[in-house]
Amino acid sequence: MKDKKVKVVRDSFTIPKTELLQIGEMKKRALTLGVGVKKSELIRAGLSALAGMADASFKKALASIPTIKTGRPAKD
Repeated sequence: MKDKKVKVVRDSFTIPKTELLQIGEMKKRALTLGVGVKKSELIRAGLSALAGMADASFKKALASIPTIKTGRPAKD
């Protein structure tokens, strides 16, 4: 019997430039550890880490992230 494939979806979101740069740094860090990783894989790993947190740690992590205006940013 064949395993069912997980359905994937495409999405877009707004992220501060500093956090986008952090993703780049984490990709480099992973490479130094011998692991090639895509941006989406890093985000999924972060979700997995959040899902495994106790409620207090989860709430603290959410509180540490400032709210940003959603939508497309204005052109420079």
